[in-house]
This record gives sequence, C-alpha cells and structure tokens, in this order.
Amino acid sequence: MSHKRAVEALNRTMKDINNNQSIMGGMVVLMAGDFRQILPVITRGTPADEINACLKASPLWEHVKKFNLTTNMRGFNGTESGQYAATLLKIVEGRFKTDPNGMITLNGGFSKIAHSTEHCASKVHPELQANMGNREWLCEGAILAPTNEIVPQINEKNMSQMEGSITEYL
Repeated sequence: MSHKRAVEALNRTMKDINNNQSIMGGMVVLMAGDFRQILPVITRGTPADEINACLKASPLWEHVKKFNLTTNMRGFNGTESGQYAATLLKIVEGRFKTDPNGMITLNGGFSKIAHSTEHCASKVHPELQANMGNREWLCEGAILAPTNEIVPQINEKNMSQMEGSITEYL
C-alpha cells in the first residue's frame, strides 16, 4: 500500500496545477487497489507508525467514495486462478477452516513446500534459463518474501541460473 504522503502530495500538486483549492484540485481521481494488503513499510517504525502512514489515516480518506468489485473476473470462468483467489479470500475473511491452535492447512495445489531459499527459487521457476523469453511462464509463479532482507538472496539464486553478463542500472 502506498504511504498516505504520496496521495497527499498528489492532492497538493493537483490543487497547484488547477489553481483550485478543492480536494484534488476539483478533479475526479480514480484509485484502485486492495486495502487489505500490507501496510506501508516504515524503516525502524512501530506498528502504530505503519498504521498512521496508510491512506486511511489521511484526512483525505473521508472524501474518498468507495466502490467494491463484486465479481473476480480473473476467476470468473472457474479456472485454477479463480480457485486460488477464492481460497485467499476465505483466508483473509477468516472463513477458512482452522485447527484448535488457529492454524490453517493448505493443500498441495495452493502452494509448494520448500526447505531452503535455493529450493524455493528452483521450485517456483524450474528451468529458468530455458524459459526466460516466455513471459506467460514467468508470470505463473511468484515468491513472496516475508521481509526485504531475503529478497537479494532469492534474486541472486535466480540470477546465477542465467547465462550472460549481469548489468546493473541505478
């Protein structure tokens, strides 16, 4: 989720551009997203700092007209992605069956078990070098990292499987 300051900066910019002191310079602004996703990351911040940084904590939020989508079009035709999306929604809404300790059990089709970072990267993107040009294949798998610290390790594992020289753009 974006930091509330980003939207507040947009608000000030729109006011300046349109020479209008109304919210967003009197313009209609469409924002889309899932506000159930993670809070903004605040370096060395407390949980309270993260909550305060989210858009819902901005004075602008009271002026937002909210709409909810009622049909997940990606899962509309009953495909695997639709089942995946339905399972995620059940988990988010607390409707997924839990054991006495409050833990959930996911079936093998929902996720893949990996015992190390290297194993995880090879499970999600097997034969990476052979499929580098296949955009659809690359989009079929994703690795969600619990913290930013582990991301360079995952990237290094994937990069080590690729042929050619590495170029870094800053």
